[in-house]
Amino acid sequence: MLTDTHAHLDFPEFAADFDAMLSRASASVHPGNAADAPEDIITPLRTLARHPRVVAIGECGLDYHRLPSSRMHEAAVATQALGNETPANLGGVIADGAERDRQAAIFTQQLDLAVELGLNVVIHERDAWDDTLRILGRVAGQLRAVFHCFGKGPDYARQVLDIGHIISFTGIVTFKNAGPVKETATSIPAGRFMLETDGPYLAPVPYRGKRCEPAHVRSTAETVAALRGVPLESLAAETEATANGFFRFPT
Repeated sequence: MLTDTHAHLDFPEFAADFDAMLSRASASVHPGNAADAPEDIITPLRTLARHPRVVAIGECGLDYHRLPSSRMHEAAVATQALGNETPANLGGVIADGAERDRQAAIFTQQLDLAVELGLNVVIHERDAWDDTLRILGRVAGQLRAVFHCFGKGPDYARQVLDIGHIISFTGIVTFKNAGPVKETATSIPAGRFMLETDGPYLAPVPYRGKRCEPAHVRSTAETVAALRGVPLESLAAETEATANGFFRFPT
């Protein structure tokens, strides 16, 4: 059996054929808007997270890929108004700092809530590696984290494993230009990784460019099994056990 440990099935891309999608999953799978967040996000999140079917907090973390300065830069280019050290540039730097601080504050609150409720966390990290590890270090030994949609090389994976956490592979590992993450998938110890689709995103080969769904986790599993030189059945059993241990799914 394969477990898709991360997908967004509530997204509108799945609305039209939701039941059929679940049927295909059953047959094949055996699964940064910090600036807009209200001042108190933890009270309603605590209520939701206490539901017995909630198995983790997330995805939470840091994303610096499109900070305000990058959006301002794009707007300036579009209007041919970009210059050096313009007020817009300076304002972007200030806005970037404010957004980083807001993201860090929310991430910290979510980690504290996870500790309070005895839940593990699903980490989203993009262009914010050092800050993510630094903040996660506050709760060292109090919870475990999975770095979802892992697309980095073995050195980064080792940093995660060394502090007691794990990673999860998506369809990225099937892409031709994904050399670093293929190296990670080849070398990472058994029991320290899971599989996911991150649907509707990142459909694996041969579905690349199409909507991704839980059934496609099999293609990712086949690629990882081939990279590791193990039978698909063995990889499936191994990653299912890791997922069950991490999320402690109710029986």
